[in-house]
Amino acid sequence: MKRLSKSVRKFIRKEKCRLRRQFLDIKTQNEKIKELLATLRSTHKIL
Repeated sequence: MKRLSKSVRKFIRKEKCRLRRQFLDIKTQNEKIKELLATLRSTHKIL
């Protein structure tokens, strides 16, 4: 698997933090994070 660039890893980390602050329910957090990663996979052909 190809390593992601530093900027992409930073973006993913910040988005995960934002989602964790926004949603208190852990199940909802995990669903939103999965949606985020799916979006990144489809739009940028990564992960």
